[in-house]
Amino acid sequence: MADMTAQDAKRFDANVLRAFTTECLTACALPARDAAQVAGMMIDADLAGADAHGIFRLPQYVRRLNAGGVNPTPSIDVRKTAAATAIVDGDNGMGHLVMHRAVETAIELAGEAGVGWVGVRRSNHAGPASLYATMPMERGMIGIYSAVASANHMAIWGGSEPLLGTNPLAIGIPAGEFAPVVLDIATTMVSYGTIKSYALNGLELPKGWLIERTTGQPLTDPKRSSAGLLVPIGGYKGSGLALVLGILAGVLNGAAFGRDVIDFNADSSSETNTGHFILAIDVKRFQPLAAFQGELDRQLASLQASQTMPGFETIRLPGAERLRRVAERSRNGVPISAGLETALDKLAVDLNLGALSGRT
Repeated sequence: MADMTAQDAKRFDANVLRAFTTECLTACALPARDAAQVAGMMIDADLAGADAHGIFRLPQYVRRLNAGGVNPTPSIDVRKTAAATAIVDGDNGMGHLVMHRAVETAIELAGEAGVGWVGVRRSNHAGPASLYATMPMERGMIGIYSAVASANHMAIWGGSEPLLGTNPLAIGIPAGEFAPVVLDIATTMVSYGTIKSYALNGLELPKGWLIERTTGQPLTDPKRSSAGLLVPIGGYKGSGLALVLGILAGVLNGAAFGRDVIDFNADSSSETNTGHFILAIDVKRFQPLAAFQGELDRQLASLQASQTMPGFETIRLPGAERLRRVAERSRNGVPISAGLETALDKLAVDLNLGALSGRT
């Protein structure tokens, strides 16, 4: 994703952002412990560079909590259905809380059976996909995650109706000396959160991200995104990938898909019944973890040392930039654009809290 905050960004310490986010969520009737957990995961997203899925989403989360669209005190139900499978009913709780429980369940199942597949229904937007794919990775497992996006902004290939979401896919694979391999992609050219960030910061969209719904021509004004469709990655391949991921995360779990998806950008009071799935694979069921990591390191070194194409200085491996960004932002602070800072200050006023801009 393009760096939208480089020119006007102000840096905030991650702990300051966590505290601010926790206060805002607590003001919306989330129990203190749950608010702190959600806030921690949101700012972890910002530290990793998922700028459209961290504190940027706070005003929207607050709006839905206050409008009754999200249950602040859910009774999350986990039902084991077989040796390696389970289904989680999130009781319309915050997606971060629901998915954290789902990942813990998948890791537990994988520890027992070698693999653990957990489906989720009645959840909500849960931030970036990589948050959940990397949790099994930290336990020496491979994590694979997807979800039905919280709004439809893409058409099935050849169609003009927005019946598919950005339905992301994230995979986390533990390495040894190299950075873990972490792939986190939307099935569209960019996430819709990126479109919203461009709109907030008054930036024009590059051609190739969004097209007019009626003409198929490029649309570069992010404030007119409701008249457009996000472009799938790889043409029909991205459209097909969004379809099958939506089936696995939505239809399989009894969650919303297609015309049943509630656009949480436009509707703050309805339950979205968002679906997700998380798969955890225990590496040591195939070979010793150290042996796998050593061989993976060897292969990654070979790829990184390969000859570059003209115009490229280095080979970029998925996950390496994420690790570098976490270290840099942990040290120097998270960049918050002027537009986002203004929106967060307004949110604080609405909640009778101290503004973010005055905090250090």
